[in-house]
Amino acid sequence: MGQEAARLQGVGLTLCTGIISALPASMPRSGSKDLHSAGGHDIISGKSLLMSNPTMYDWLNALPKAELHLHLEGTLEPELMFKLAERHGIQLPFENVEALRKAYSFNNLQEFLDLYYQGANVLRTEEDFYDLTWAYLLKCKEQNVIHTEPFFDPQTHTDRGIPFEVVLRGIQQALKDGEQKLGVTSGLILSFLRHLSEDEAQKTLDQALPFRDAFIAVGLDSSEMGHPPSKFKRVFDRARSEGFVAVAHAGEEGPPEYIWEALDLLNVVRIDHGVRAAEDERLLHRLIDQQIPLTVCPLSNTKLCVFDDMSQHNILKLLERGLKVTVNSDDPAYFGGYVTENFMALYESLGMTQDQAKRLAQNSLDARLV
Repeated sequence: MGQEAARLQGVGLTLCTGIISALPASMPRSGSKDLHSAGGHDIISGKSLLMSNPTMYDWLNALPKAELHLHLEGTLEPELMFKLAERHGIQLPFENVEALRKAYSFNNLQEFLDLYYQGANVLRTEEDFYDLTWAYLLKCKEQNVIHTEPFFDPQTHTDRGIPFEVVLRGIQQALKDGEQKLGVTSGLILSFLRHLSEDEAQKTLDQALPFRDAFIAVGLDSSEMGHPPSKFKRVFDRARSEGFVAVAHAGEEGPPEYIWEALDLLNVVRIDHGVRAAEDERLLHRLIDQQIPLTVCPLSNTKLCVFDDMSQHNILKLLERGLKVTVNSDDPAYFGGYVTENFMALYESLGMTQDQAKRLAQNSLDARLV
């Protein structure tokens, strides 16, 4: 998540080491002849995808998919951080891009926090936010992410004195260009930081209302433990009364009760993360019956020790139970990969089949808000 630093600081998690390789161990087993079609959206024809001797990575990369859980601040790659630092005369504590890239393989919380806040510090102008967003959209094009619904955390920037409209205009222009020049459609989600007060969230909503047409939804992220969804009921009630759809992070390190609160008190239509729903059978039945999407982030979950390693991840079990789970990258610059790398990790560590990959990709397309 875009404000993982604050979220982690609040719960004191120790970060895991190691990143799943993005190279195929072997060729995939053949799935069905034609890729699954659902919800009136044909994701791809067998002819265009099943080329001669593809690697599994290429196969997964070619799947049309949507990304529904992505924090723009978490896409800041080392090269761009250096470029923006040079633009503003900021001295980074790294000799070069390669040294910074090595630091991205952090081994503890403080290393992550240092990198995250250094990253936020170089984002200062409309051009900076445009460049950040555009770089992510180019990655979407490369990985056949045909639609994205990214989060941004305005409080991260307004608290540094960056005007709300500066942040928004840069992001918004890049998203418009992404659709016109790359064919990547999008919808922007404004997130409130849950480690801050509801009154501060109300102020952020006040700032957002003059630009209401720029957003498709409001969300909730940052430190989950000790900050239940119920803390933000009033601001979500108000946001919905203003016409916004609601989503929320819940059930990552927080208990299943937080998912219940997000559904019943915030009236969300989608749960971000949600993997701890597996601990509550009654909740699972509700999620299945109502087909409420879960935007799951496998590499993030293992990097932050929600699961000790990818082989223990429950996403495929949830899929086979009938939940509408999707695959996403969260903060890909920091957690080891974008959407295709997350799919690849499931193939390598959990033996994900072609059929399961197609269902996960189709779920992401079906779970879009726009």
